[in-house]
Amino acid sequence: MNLAPGGWRYAVPPALAAAPALVFSVGLSAALVALAVGVVAFFRDPDRTPPPTGILSPADGKVSVIREEDNRLRVGVFMNVWNVHVNRAPAGGTVESVEHRPGAHRPAFSKDSDRNERVWIDFGDHEVSLIAGAFARRIHPYVDAGDAVSRGDRIGHIAFGSRADVVLPPDVDREDLAVETGEKVTAGESVIARTGDGTADLDGTTVLGAENDGGVDPAAGDAPAEEGDPA
Repeated sequence: MNLAPGGWRYAVPPALAAAPALVFSVGLSAALVALAVGVVAFFRDPDRTPPPTGILSPADGKVSVIREEDNRLRVGVFMNVWNVHVNRAPAGGTVESVEHRPGAHRPAFSKDSDRNERVWIDFGDHEVSLIAGAFARRIHPYVDAGDAVSRGDRIGHIAFGSRADVVLPPDVDREDLAVETGEKVTAGESVIARTGDGTADLDGTTVLGAENDGGVDPAAGDAPAEEGDPA
C-alpha cells in the first residue's frame, strides 16, 4: 500500500507501544494497534487514472462550496476522516507560486474556515488552496514554484484535515460545472468542470476523436488520401 510521505512516522509509535502496553492492559494494547492501523488507512495513497478531459477534483470527499469570487468560481471539497487525504492537480500547468498563509483552525465545513491556515498553489489560470481544519496542523505541499504538473498529479496532503478548494479559470462559468453541492467526488478522477468543447484539456492535450488540422479522426488510423490516389 502506498502511503503519503510521513505516514509511517505517525503509525509506528502506537504500533511499537502496543507490545509493552499489553503488560498493563489488553484493552490499551488493542487500542494502540487500532490507532496504528487507522493512521495507515488515513495516509493511504492509491493510484488514480484521470479521464481524458475536464478539470478534476483536487480531493476525495464531498463538494461543500460552490460560489463566485471576483467573477470566478470556487469549488471546495471537504475531506472527512475516512477519505484519502492526498490532493491532486485539477489540471495541467506550471506552478507560479506556493504560499503558506497562517490562520485559524475552525472546522473545515463551517463558514469560519475561510480564515483557516492554508497553502495556496497558484497555477496562473487556476489556483488550488489546501485548507487546514479543526484537527489539521500540518499541510504538506509536494510542489514548488516552477514545477510542471499534469492533470491528476499528486500536489500535497493535509495531515488530519480537511478541505481543498479550486478557483477555476476565468472562462469557466456555472454552465460548465459538472458537480453540485453535497456530491461525492474522487481526487484525480471526478470531473468538477467541463472545459472548452470537451476535446482538449487545459494543458493542451488533444484526445482521440477531436478534429485536427488534416480533418482526420486519430482513432480511425487512416491518413487522408493524397490527390490522385485511388479513393
